[in-house]
Amino acid sequence: MSSSYCFCTLSVGKRYRDHARELAKDIQKYAPGVPFVILTDKPDDFSGFPSVLAFKHRLQSVKGYHDKRLVLEKSLSLFDSCMFMDADMRILSRVPDNLSWNPGLTARAGCALVKHLDERNNKRNSELVKKIAERIGVDIENVQWLHEFWFVLRRQSGKEVEFFRVWQTLSYLFESEGMYDGEGYSMGLAASKVGLDFDFYRTDWFEFFKDKIEKERINNGQSKLTEKKIYFEEHTAIEYPQSNILSKAISKIGNKLAFYYRLLRLRRQREQDEEFKSIFQK
Repeated sequence: MSSSYCFCTLSVGKRYRDHARELAKDIQKYAPGVPFVILTDKPDDFSGFPSVLAFKHRLQSVKGYHDKRLVLEKSLSLFDSCMFMDADMRILSRVPDNLSWNPGLTARAGCALVKHLDERNNKRNSELVKKIAERIGVDIENVQWLHEFWFVLRRQSGKEVEFFRVWQTLSYLFESEGMYDGEGYSMGLAASKVGLDFDFYRTDWFEFFKDKIEKERINNGQSKLTEKKIYFEEHTAIEYPQSNILSKAISKIGNKLAFYYRLLRLRRQREQDEEFKSIFQK
């Protein structure tokens, strides 16, 4: 199989490392020979997987969502294309040998950004996204939004470098306003700003499992719980491990401290970003 592309994910914290290890097993089984780039706090956890390229990483964004940018940046420094999958996804069938994508972003799911904002019906978020689009000089009517759980990015004559740079600035803008997730907004706005191609491929590249998506499929009669029960059980076992009250309390406190540390660090990061300062002062 061609190694002109790689799978990639972000896997920080034991829960996400455990998920990513299951995904690594799937890739080893269904896509032998295709590399799997992982940014993680403990690369040694993946030493038993010959296809995994694990790199030491500490979360940079306030809640980690925008660190997907760093995963993509690292992956495209090594390969022409990268397929991002959330760490808690599973691959359930053989990955075709002939996968290929156009330059730029190719999303599995998404729509026009204004349509997504209307469907979410969150006035605060909608106003913030529109305000930021205006600040960076992007016509929001021409912006696409993608569901961030699964997508592909392929090099596009260097535009991906500008895409990463603008995404970084946008992450500071959104996080400064208290929106720490919604990286799909930043991706869509950044792609529009730099002219990165943005397309959708709405047919599954291969069979997969993602708990939230599978629940929707089951509710719509497109899947059966009995057929996916084992994957739900494995997902739940990782999400809710057995631990004592003291361990849970220590973990909760540690996560809170890490959050506030990254929140304080955000102030320093945005002060060093000249583009952020010029946009924020508008």
